[in-house]
Amino acid sequence: MSGADDFDFLHRDWKVRHRKLTTRLAGADDWTEFDGTSTTRPILGGHGNVEDNFIGEPGGAYRAAAFRSFEAGTGLWRIWWLDLRNPAEIGEPVVGRFNGNRGEFICDDQWNGRPIKVRFVWLKSDGEGPRWEQAFSPDAGATWEVNWTMQFR
Repeated sequence: MSGADDFDFLHRDWKVRHRKLTTRLAGADDWTEFDGTSTTRPILGGHGNVEDNFIGEPGGAYRAAAFRSFEAGTGLWRIWWLDLRNPAEIGEPVVGRFNGNRGEFICDDQWNGRPIKVRFVWLKSDGEGPRWEQAFSPDAGATWEVNWTMQFR
């Protein structure tokens, strides 16, 4: 079962290689790659953490933060995203847990006015370091399009 220490592997400073799909949910293959940094620190007595990111996207660099909290009674994690492109809005959290070295977190959201599911996958290590990916599903989770990956080093 998932536990409050699930994200302890991330508590440090990282260099990050981003790979981001420019056009989403359109069958595109227009990936952009760029660098960034990330720092994650525990909060809430170890039952959460905050991740501070510099995202060096070529079209305009920005800062962003992820906030994570662990609910011991259910074993579930919630992850919220906030960034300076829209600093007045924090979206619905993705919710899920780890099973071994893989964590999966999902929520309902919208993309360009249409309902989608959003999935975050965390791999504690893929041989190089932790890896994160984001995927969208326009069909209630039947299919997924990965649109952003972050390789932590």
